[in-house]
Amino acid sequence: MKKTLLAEFTAREGTRDEVARLIGDYALKVRQEEGNITFDVYTKAAHPRSFWIFEVYRDEDAFQAHLNAPYGGPFNAALAPLIEEDASVLTFLSAVAVRP
Repeated sequence: MKKTLLAEFTAREGTRDEVARLIGDYALKVRQEEGNITFDVYTKAAHPRSFWIFEVYRDEDAFQAHLNAPYGGPFNAALAPLIEEDASVLTFLSAVAVRP
């Protein structure tokens, strides 16, 4: 079963461009992971310091491999002082079956 989540965080005032650069570099690495299906980065149109990352992994094992990737820790360490939250806020999602 696919593992789908939304990661959210808010760049501190004056750090938006640095956060965008960091997440852009990180996205390039994550998208190369064998089990990654989607890693799309967004900002809220009305609040451009609010970042939303929509992530989909092949399954739980692929998600765990993502969590254990060697570049994740350094990314999170660099991101932490640049965002308002203590860390990314993760919301795990479940698909809803929609009939045609």
